Amino acid sequence: MKILCRLLFLGIISVSAQNDLESQFIDIESQLIEWRRDFHQHPELSNQEFKTAKKIASHLKSLGLEVQTGVAKTGVVGILKGNQPGKVVALRADIDALPVTENSELPFKSTVTTNFLGNETGVAHACGHDGHTAILMAVAEILSNNKDKIKGTVKFIFQPAEEGPPPGEEGGAKLMIKEGVLENPTVDVIFGLHLRSMVEVGQIHYKPGGAMAAVERFVINVKGQQAHGAAPWLGVDPILISAKIIDGFQSIISRESKLINEAAVITIGKITSGVRFNIIPETAELVGTVRTLDPDMKALIIKRMTEMTEMIAKAYGGEATISFRNQTAITYNNHDLVKDMLPSLRKAAGDDKVIQIKAETIGEDFSYFQEKIPGFYFYLGGMTKGNTELHPHHTPSFYIDESGLLLGVKALTQITLDYLNQN
Repeated sequence: MKILCRLLFLGIISVSAQNDLESQFIDIESQLIEWRRDFHQHPELSNQEFKTAKKIASHLKSLGLEVQTGVAKTGVVGILKGNQPGKVVALRADIDALPVTENSELPFKSTVTTNFLGNETGVAHACGHDGHTAILMAVAEILSNNKDKIKGTVKFIFQPAEEGPPPGEEGGAKLMIKEGVLENPTVDVIFGLHLRSMVEVGQIHYKPGGAMAAVERFVINVKGQQAHGAAPWLGVDPILISAKIIDGFQSIISRESKLINEAAVITIGKITSGVRFNIIPETAELVGTVRTLDPDMKALIIKRMTEMTEMIAKAYGGEATISFRNQTAITYNNHDLVKDMLPSLRKAAGDDKVIQIKAETIGEDFSYFQEKIPGFYFYLGGMTKGNTELHPHHTPSFYIDESGLLLGVKALTQITLDYLNQN
């Protein structure tokens, strides 16, 4: 009888604690949305997030956290020690915006403009990082008010330059790791989320194992021989060679890659050549990306791209070289960690709202953290229920329904507390 009473007592305490958290979630929602709108209206590009970082650091300091600034140029790290010893959990949010001109009627739309790589453009949070930042600030506040429930330490990582640092600069997760963000104290696991404009509000999507692709940026330089456009036989056309290389690359995907295992993509996003309609130019430059979800497929594709570039150019009388630069690794969700944390996500969102999906060929530099320690990265719904209009990421029409933000706070809070209490 005493044992039964004790179990009932513990159950009441647990329910009471959960109800207390629910009331705190409700109380912070308006502040959460206010933060997000402020960041949305004042976006900053990679490695330039100075005002964003200042606002984050000020908030973390007001909570009594140990705060580090200037990490990986503009990153901010906050450390919260619970009332009891235990493991160390890291939570990460990316804080940078994109060179995109926003097309919306929102009262808090971005009107920021800049010169990006020689082009005049707007600046906008066209990928949801403003929401990620606001969510993690809210989680920091909730957890700092519940230190008695924390068995261990929480490290809040506000990361700059997820979209990639400017040419010639270091940045992002790689630089944070290089500067020791996973040390002092040593992090055991890391969690993160990404808002999705095409996932319904209230839903959480996830995938164990390879969830997002390794991303390689490549540049091809083609050299031909300049000639008059009326006499192409007197020269070597680098534009024709470029077209043949592009065509050849697609055969690597359609005929040489075992797509029943994992997806793979080769995309040329930029071609530069020539100055006048009737001059065959001497050179051409192609810039593109490779997306892979399997290390062996990645090795094969890069090998064949290198061979084709050189051989196709030679076959048409020219020369060509290709160089690769790694942008992200495979975003790999640790199977055991996913299994252990799914009950926490279901507790936050509801059993039917946590949905397993297939891998995607977008990239995420959260993957670099996962190369060092076990990590779990999941998607948070940001599409208005019943909506049929698409608002894709990285476009002027990108849109997130703010009613979905609070679930992100609940999910990160729940998995943090559950992980630390279970371990």
